[in-house]
Amino acid sequence: MQVISTIAELRARLNNERAVAFVPTMGNLHEGHLNLVRLARDHGSCVVVSIFVNPLQFGPTEDFDRYPRTLEADCAKLQGLADVVFAPAVDEMYPTQQTVFVEPPPVANELCGASRPGHFRGMATVVLKLLNIVQPQVALFGKKDYQQLHIIRQLVAQLNLPARIVGGETVRAADGLALSSRNQYLSADQRSEAVFLYRTLQEMRQAILQGERDFERLQKRAVEALAARGWLLDYVAVRNQSDLQPASPAQGEPAQRELVILAAARLGNTRLLDNVEVCLVD
Repeated sequence: MQVISTIAELRARLNNERAVAFVPTMGNLHEGHLNLVRLARDHGSCVVVSIFVNPLQFGPTEDFDRYPRTLEADCAKLQGLADVVFAPAVDEMYPTQQTVFVEPPPVANELCGASRPGHFRGMATVVLKLLNIVQPQVALFGKKDYQQLHIIRQLVAQLNLPARIVGGETVRAADGLALSSRNQYLSADQRSEAVFLYRTLQEMRQAILQGERDFERLQKRAVEALAARGWLLDYVAVRNQSDLQPASPAQGEPAQRELVILAAARLGNTRLLDNVEVCLVD
């Protein structure tokens, strides 16, 4: 496995590769990331993993400075799984001040975008840069960041990029908590409580499968239940998988019968993100 830090060296290494599968990450790798890397092997003969904490997608009060950077440990975990690790410095990715940005679709201002203004613009900009640098045939992203995955699919389709986007299923701890690098910020008591977010979404999913169609009421009930336990809610929302628009109780088109319940909430200073898909059948 090669660890490469410059764009020129990476391009030279990949010049003759014809089946590159790419997994972009911000490092501090856990089993969710590694599952994507294993999946990448099914889609390409050369697996590239990037490790880059992107300053453009962090707000001024967010955790860019304290986001865990564990390159040596990450590379140890990737031995035998990846062929190339691309770990550029900030100055390599942004040698001059970035004044050209990707403008994401309007949905980027909703859900996570409502509480993290500019986040998806920064994310989409660095993803476009990375896809141009690596030029993979396939790129893999986790479904835990469901809104991010949706925006990346739109970016690739609308800008005619020659990469196929594959979504990897969310990897969870034994109690159901979605794996995340930010989970390590949780205290022991918060970690025990954290699984309640997933359980709440599962209860909503079960209610919908049993015929509940008052999505507003479902959302309100979930927010109240979480708030009563000390959570600070950004949102709980039932959306269409296809376009992330609010789900309508009168679901007519087949695509709109594929729903997703999304949530973001804080325990203390830690922001947790989760979702569950719901497929309705007649």
